[in-house]
Amino acid sequence: MRSPRVLALVAVAALVAGGIGYGVYRYLTPPAGLATNIEPPAARPPKPAVAVPENRFVDVTEASGVRFTHVNGATPMKLLPETMGGGVAVIDYDGDGKPDLFFPNGRAWHGHGNPAALVSMPTPKLYRNVGGLKFEDATESAGFGRERMYGMGVAVGDYDNDGRPDLFVSCVGKHQLYRNMDGKRFENATAIAGVGGATDLPEVGKDDFDAWKAPIPFGSSATFVDYDGDGKLDLFVCHYVTWSPAIDRGINSTLTGAGRTYQQPQQMDGAQCSLYRNLGSGKFADVSAAAGVQVSEREGTAADSRQRAVGKALGVILCDPDGDGWPDLIVANDTVRNFFFHNRPGPNGGRVYVEDGHRLGAAYAENGAARGGMGIDWAEFAPGRLGCVIANFANEPVTLLERNRDRLGFSDTTTTLGLLGPSRPPLKFGCFFLDYDNDARLDLFVCNGHIEPDISKIQAKQQYAQPPLLFWNTGDPACYFEPVPESSAGPDFMHPMVGRGAAFADLDGDGDLDLVLVANGGPARVLRNDAPAANRWVRLDLRGDGATANRMGIGAELTIEAGGKTFVRHVAGGRGYLSQSEGVLTVGLGTADKIDKLTVRWPGKDAGSRSWTNLPAGRTHILMQTDPKP
Repeated sequence: MRSPRVLALVAVAALVAGGIGYGVYRYLTPPAGLATNIEPPAARPPKPAVAVPENRFVDVTEASGVRFTHVNGATPMKLLPETMGGGVAVIDYDGDGKPDLFFPNGRAWHGHGNPAALVSMPTPKLYRNVGGLKFEDATESAGFGRERMYGMGVAVGDYDNDGRPDLFVSCVGKHQLYRNMDGKRFENATAIAGVGGATDLPEVGKDDFDAWKAPIPFGSSATFVDYDGDGKLDLFVCHYVTWSPAIDRGINSTLTGAGRTYQQPQQMDGAQCSLYRNLGSGKFADVSAAAGVQVSEREGTAADSRQRAVGKALGVILCDPDGDGWPDLIVANDTVRNFFFHNRPGPNGGRVYVEDGHRLGAAYAENGAARGGMGIDWAEFAPGRLGCVIANFANEPVTLLERNRDRLGFSDTTTTLGLLGPSRPPLKFGCFFLDYDNDARLDLFVCNGHIEPDISKIQAKQQYAQPPLLFWNTGDPACYFEPVPESSAGPDFMHPMVGRGAAFADLDGDGDLDLVLVANGGPARVLRNDAPAANRWVRLDLRGDGATANRMGIGAELTIEAGGKTFVRHVAGGRGYLSQSEGVLTVGLGTADKIDKLTVRWPGKDAGSRSWTNLPAGRTHILMQTDPKP
């Protein structure tokens, strides 16, 4: 969000040009001397060069058998959802210990395309891992061959605690929930569960669709979370803006030399997030209002001023900054303040969320202005230092909101961590912490790509397809994150793409984390990680009891003691942007040959903790919350 002076300047320019819409300002470079939300780097002595160890990523997409191409249904109308998808989820749906891949997909808008060619319309795709970094298309056999929707994001969680992970797909229109029936096929359980929302895309012809005014839900990221601690996974869903084809097309947004552009969120009303409480027996209740995740503000000071939704939510991450065992949520919003939903006691012994981002320092970056938040993640990135990273719009750096160590609250420490300048230029979407070289320090990955295909006509230094970013964790408190050059990551890693969602997983079972990247309107990519063999690892597979803690252990906190060091890892649900990474944790140990002690704080109010000792490196350890009965 620009300063008022910049907004005024752009508004005048738009009037003079007679057709350059208000939302275009986000693409323009403000004249010198005008304040913006882009802070100059803090003055400090030059940092000595850091040699980043070589760790190559190799593109194995073709050989892997993953043939997914994202469909966005793009038309000359340039409707906003077209440029925002898509995501990916890692899910071991058949329980064979090998991570499989699920891709939600878009489709043509109603009336735009050949209605007789229904059999060729895009569907979600499921790829089964058959070993050796090879996948087979299991879409038809798993029951997704006739599932058509305008899918955006995806979350994985065993909502019925039967030991088989289920899938939720957020959509433009009705969301979809799929129950894993037997490790072989999925059943659409949306109607029974009651998590689809009230409105679907209208089944009308082209002209009626183009003129459709009634708002249609615009889902984005989602996560399963046991917010009330009863051992059953609830569901949190982000929604981006209040949207319909007529709302979108009714806003003038053009650029000289480029024609119509995609809309900007500043031009649209916000939308409310949703929270569905798991009632058991496959049913959920919409508790969004009662649980406090709907955030509204009055447009004016009058008592009858219109209440408007504040959020323009694109990313959500589960966390527990106050360490009380109750899962909090941080939501990344685009061009408005971020939310921190603090889990607090509610009426009748229940739990509610209190949105406290502004008071606790999570709402804005250090300059107090909103940024274009997309993806988000949470981790202990250095000993005793926890925080969330938010991927922001082009020409804005990532935001790293670090938890204050002396009190509950957050501070923007992006500058001091080495992320400010290097992360600024690209338009950032997917992001997450991962230990890609297994040295026991969490690194940072960011997936990039612009939203406007013609951006290079307006900004010579911006491109539609952009390479990802990778930051190596140096372990040096003077500057923790160092950009990884092509000479270290390899040319395959730096290949430009219109990046959106991304996920990590040990796809080939060799103990390091591989990457899956999704392109908007293009093919997904699978990158094999060739991490140095000198660093050791363990894989930790948590199994909750399904009564006091959810089966997948989503929300668990792990304290690891190894090689004289103590560090913390977390089991997250959805993370990054529209995506979910592998639930089994791959933990780098550096040169340590074992975990000396591991303590798991299980999610759930009555779940408790459990410890293990002497867990050898180089293998997967299944960690049961309770021992099976003899």
